[in-house]
Amino acid sequence: MLLGALVLAWPVLVWCEFKPWTLLEPRGLRATSRFLVSFAPPRHDAEFLWTLLRETWRTVAIATAGLTLAFVIALPLALAASARLSVSALAGRMSPGPLIGRQAVRALLVLLRSVPEVVWALLFVRVVGLGPAAGVLAIAIAYGGMLGKVYAEILESADAAPTEALLRNGAGRLQAFVHGALPQCADECVSYTVYRWECAIRSSVVLGLVGAGGLGQLLDSAAKLFAGGEVASILLVFIALVAASDRISVVLRRAIA
Repeated sequence: MLLGALVLAWPVLVWCEFKPWTLLEPRGLRATSRFLVSFAPPRHDAEFLWTLLRETWRTVAIATAGLTLAFVIALPLALAASARLSVSALAGRMSPGPLIGRQAVRALLVLLRSVPEVVWALLFVRVVGLGPAAGVLAIAIAYGGMLGKVYAEILESADAAPTEALLRNGAGRLQAFVHGALPQCADECVSYTVYRWECAIRSSVVLGLVGAGGLGQLLDSAAKLFAGGEVASILLVFIALVAASDRISVVLRRAIA
């Protein structure tokens, strides 16, 4: 199996000009060694640690605010995209109007999630300027599309009987969702949302590299100045932050299980 994977991957690797042996060239090894040696010791003076703490909190805030806005975007789009909550679909074939509207919503979800959050951040940096606002908006748009798609799929995979019974007896879409679909889907939706929050924390660091604030912007500045001690401290905090978010994610998933 491994040999077969290598055979299939080889043409792609050749096309991508993948040449890992260049990492072992003497010139590259010397430059890498000098930069890695400068990592020790990590910078730990009070002024820098305070800056590091502030940017760490900003990174978490960007991720949390972005995901909150993404949820606000995703929920109504997921309800509109799900045929399970359609009154017109009860007869077996959906009416043309609702069908076209549903396809338009699904196309919007494709558009939102097709553009990476880094690209959204680059666009918003030009609109709102450098800083956390661009990162929040980038996560909100990209993750809104992701959450909306997954929420809609979760609704579609749920048992149709409760929602159909409510709709046939005069309940509205929102009532059918709250009393019919949500009790079945709540655990799965919350679990996926928590996972996306963990991903948003990692994304917020990457977005900082394009001027969206937080740890990424601090890391970009330190790397450009070849300040190895600062880079080491930022990377250690980043590792601790991802580990903490992963742990929080596990605890929350157990709590809702």
